[in-house]
Amino acid sequence: MYNDYQELITVKELQKMLGIGKNTAYSLLKQNKIKCFRIGKLWKIPKGAVQEYILTKSHLN
Repeated sequence: MYNDYQELITVKELQKMLGIGKNTAYSLLKQNKIKCFRIGKLWKIPKGAVQEYILTKSHLN
């Protein structure tokens, strides 16, 4: 499923991966619940950070 995405994803891709809305996505990023960084106005999210977040929330690690 995640193989379709580049190593750095956008907020739109994050929304699609998690099935969440824009406000929730930005909230997760701003609260540092998913590791990310900004280049100017663009948010960049490592694909591994999303997978880590999912594992943490699902208690599978």
